[in-house]
Amino acid sequence: MCGINGFIQNGQTDDYLRSVATAMASAMEHRGPDGWGVWTDPGNGVAFGHRRLAIQDLSPAGHQPMESSCGRFVITYNGEVYNFLQLRADLAKRGHSFRGHSDTEVILAAVSEWGLESTLEQIDGMFAFGLWDREQRTLTLARDRAGKKPLYYGWAGDSFLFASELKALHRHPHFRAEIDRDAVAAFMRYSWIPSPWSIYRGIHKLPPGSYLTLRAHDKQETGSPREYWSAKTIAEQGERQPFGGTLEEATDELERLLKEATQQRMIADVSLGAMLSGGFDSTTIVALMQSVADHPVKTFSIGFHEAGYNEAAHAKVIAEHLGTEHTELYVSSAEAMEVIPRLPELYDEPFADASQIPTYLVSRLARGDVTVALTGDGGDELLAGYSRYASSMKNWKKIKRLPWLLRCGGAGLANLLVDGGLAALGTLSTRDSGLPARIGHSLTKLARKSPRWCAKDAVDLFCQASMHLRAGSHLVPGAIELPTVLSDRHRRPQLREPLQAMMYLDFMGFMGDDILVKVDRASMGVSLEVRSPLLDHRVVEFAWSLPIAYRAGPGGGKKVLRELLARHVPRKLTDRPKAGFNVPVGEWIRGPLRDWAEELLDPVAIRDHGLLDDKAVQRLWQQHLSGWRNHKNLIWSILMFQSWYQHWERSGQQPSLVRN
Repeated sequence: MCGINGFIQNGQTDDYLRSVATAMASAMEHRGPDGWGVWTDPGNGVAFGHRRLAIQDLSPAGHQPMESSCGRFVITYNGEVYNFLQLRADLAKRGHSFRGHSDTEVILAAVSEWGLESTLEQIDGMFAFGLWDREQRTLTLARDRAGKKPLYYGWAGDSFLFASELKALHRHPHFRAEIDRDAVAAFMRYSWIPSPWSIYRGIHKLPPGSYLTLRAHDKQETGSPREYWSAKTIAEQGERQPFGGTLEEATDELERLLKEATQQRMIADVSLGAMLSGGFDSTTIVALMQSVADHPVKTFSIGFHEAGYNEAAHAKVIAEHLGTEHTELYVSSAEAMEVIPRLPELYDEPFADASQIPTYLVSRLARGDVTVALTGDGGDELLAGYSRYASSMKNWKKIKRLPWLLRCGGAGLANLLVDGGLAALGTLSTRDSGLPARIGHSLTKLARKSPRWCAKDAVDLFCQASMHLRAGSHLVPGAIELPTVLSDRHRRPQLREPLQAMMYLDFMGFMGDDILVKVDRASMGVSLEVRSPLLDHRVVEFAWSLPIAYRAGPGGGKKVLRELLARHVPRKLTDRPKAGFNVPVGEWIRGPLRDWAEELLDPVAIRDHGLLDDKAVQRLWQQHLSGWRNHKNLIWSILMFQSWYQHWERSGQQPSLVRN
């Protein structure tokens, strides 16, 4: 795993190209503490940088940027290709020779032999890379199917830049950190910035499963990314051509695919372990790892003392049953909160999933013993693991009995009652009694539910429940709503099953822009590589083909995964409600973090950048403090944005403001 960067800037000396590429790479030393490299082509103004976390081939033969043996291609690459041994054997039969045994060499040989798109279709892994073609004088950026590895790109003046993280782009002399007001509004709505946008105007995230090709002397003409794999197509095909076997046969096939994916991800020239929360997903991965390992697998868990936020006890029981070498660490709220000042730098665009804190802590714990760790990411989105799917279906059955026009009219009236009622009653606490408090509590409940009355179907209801705001412009005046899979029906596949559609929305939105970002930045922040067998594209494609009855049932989601896990771990050890991996930020910001929050939410601090409506922010804050409304997710988003902004301001790289 590594950090990559590069740029095209014509008319510069070799010394300039090297110094800037080196500076960009140095901003990502945490992604690659084991070495660095720079490659330049002054004639075409091309420079590549690389920071290396050595996983495969620890020798100098794995050094990057790397040239192909034919001399035509140069690559700066971040990731792992898990089937590289099979591809290498095939390429060797075709006459290719290899200096070392890294997967980087295999990618270069494959592109030389089969071309770029055919190579992308054949490699199985997580990756992002920049590839320079000396013959065609083109730069190609590519990203893996699920979007495990990040890749940002865009123009800065007449320079085209790309990097694994935004902080590397800051080091280029032409980069201007212009905040995109529309992206801020989207962040407030979702708690993460949806792809393909970033917090900065003109800088984009390369979509998963796609590549982008740019000619050396193009002038700010990037073109559109091209897909080589489409989750939308896979989901539609899976519904049209579902798996036709029994539940037992489906379990057999899932076990075969998942065991193979797990074994491939256990190949490394460094120490390896697994994150174990005690939930179905991570327990299944650890069980499969232990079934093929010849020694106890190293597992890691973080525990909290607060009731309802701790899964460490369950993880310990699972570890004892499987016989792993288990390490657990209980942390206090104070220790967890010590991570908060690091978040703006780790997630160098605003990010507000509070589970980023325990994810960082467990990554740091694991890095003390291993360099690679496997996780169970992807199971919830592929196999209906979230309770919100069932909740949306249940709530839709209730509200669809009334005509849509009547429901929308009722929602509008409810909004007037809520706004007027809350203003008249002031900021009563939930501890207050009497008629005013009871009216206030009723209005609060109404305010929470009424926005969803205008839903047109169960999927629409799910989308609205997934957003913290009906419109981001409520907090960011003048912002335009960015179209996403949650807000724009035209971006969704044609699926008959509402549950299938909800899982697709999470796969393309929540998983890609929240879960995978959270894990990548937290783990790479401590130089730990994380691998996710459930996101192997063959597992993903098989999961989309499973009938709904094999994924969700009366007992909850992940039916087929539960059957698989029962072959390795007794059901009595795993059948329990999903707890999640979170921290009590709602309580923290009313208690020990209140002074910190008050400082960031001060109207003067809000008005400093002129992006947020300070009166709307204060209204939300007072409602949360009084206990009338639980705005913890929205407040946390505002705090993370304010903290992010102040961090870059104090670092001497204050973002510029773009006012639409």
